[in-house]
Amino acid sequence: MKDKLQLMIPGPTPVPESALVALGRHPIGHRSADFQKIVARTTEQLQWLHQTRGSVLVLAGSGTAAMEAGIINVLSRGDRVLCGDNGKFGERWVKVAKAYGLDVQTIRAEWGQPLDPEAFREALEADREKAIKAVIITHSETSTGVINDLETINRHVKAHGEALIIVDAVTSLGATSVPVDDWGLDVVGSGSQKGYMIPPGLGFVAMGERAWAASKRSDLPKFYLDLAKYRKAAEDNSNPFTPAVNLYFALEASMAIMQEEGLQAIFARHDRHRRATRAAMEAIGLPLYAPATCSSPAITAVAPDGLDAEAVRKVVKSRYDILLAGGQDHLKGKVFRIGHLGFVADRDVLVAVAAIEGALVELGRPPVQPGAGVAAAAAVLQG
Repeated sequence: MKDKLQLMIPGPTPVPESALVALGRHPIGHRSADFQKIVARTTEQLQWLHQTRGSVLVLAGSGTAAMEAGIINVLSRGDRVLCGDNGKFGERWVKVAKAYGLDVQTIRAEWGQPLDPEAFREALEADREKAIKAVIITHSETSTGVINDLETINRHVKAHGEALIIVDAVTSLGATSVPVDDWGLDVVGSGSQKGYMIPPGLGFVAMGERAWAASKRSDLPKFYLDLAKYRKAAEDNSNPFTPAVNLYFALEASMAIMQEEGLQAIFARHDRHRRATRAAMEAIGLPLYAPATCSSPAITAVAPDGLDAEAVRKVVKSRYDILLAGGQDHLKGKVFRIGHLGFVADRDVLVAVAAIEGALVELGRPPVQPGAGVAAAAAVLQG
């Protein structure tokens, strides 16, 4: 059916109608008093979501732009950094760091497994000369459905005393608690098309005081991504460059919805959807790619042993108008990923599970017990 596509991917995520309506408003001048009021309002909303009193800066760019900005604004050429790599996005930050001439030490884990906090502790404690200037971590590794133990890794970083922590929270912010101030996180990057529930186009960077102090020493090249410019402009509720005006309209609307729901309710909903989706896949008989102990609240990766994951995705999309995410790199055809991030309701989870069951029937591998996945998911959702 035309215009009926349901997104169940880790981004872009579904957008609430009120945000879509706001997005369609006529643009206003980005140097006007009216727009300054919107900047002031959204700044307060972003601080609420990040659980911080500090700076949360808005870029016209993606989550990758936010993360790159975070890296290049606090480090200098030749600085030594630890970078966690247990998936596609951990790999990306290694590449970004190397592109800017940083001395990168990679701490790896197998795809589908979490980073080991002890490996970070050992590396940081061994650095008696305090040469490590930053630790770069992907909180929710979207490519595998794994969430890393940011809180514990951050404690080891803080014990080091010198290193900053730079966090990719692109698919964790808005899905689970990322308390910037309580944990003392230095740099946190994220993007609009994820838990923020609006279309792609905005990147967000939260910066703590230790990060700002480091930024004064940074010698890496930057112009558009020079966060000092954004901080100065933000003092006047403005932007140093032309902002994505209509995305600000949508952001204000979506954040109002989130504030009405409340932080703890948002986190509980994402956890409920994580548990319901996993229970459904287990009931159907489809293996899960990430262990329950480190499964992301944003996305569930499924490894349908003996089935082409792309064939499952194709049937779910063509017959049921639901888009699931595929595997990346060596996981293509081996996993499919069910997004439950952002503007997703219990109903969406049940419909997606039912569609997957229907696809298995069409592919000649029906569940042993018809409807078992939906029943398992419903039991979690009603619990």
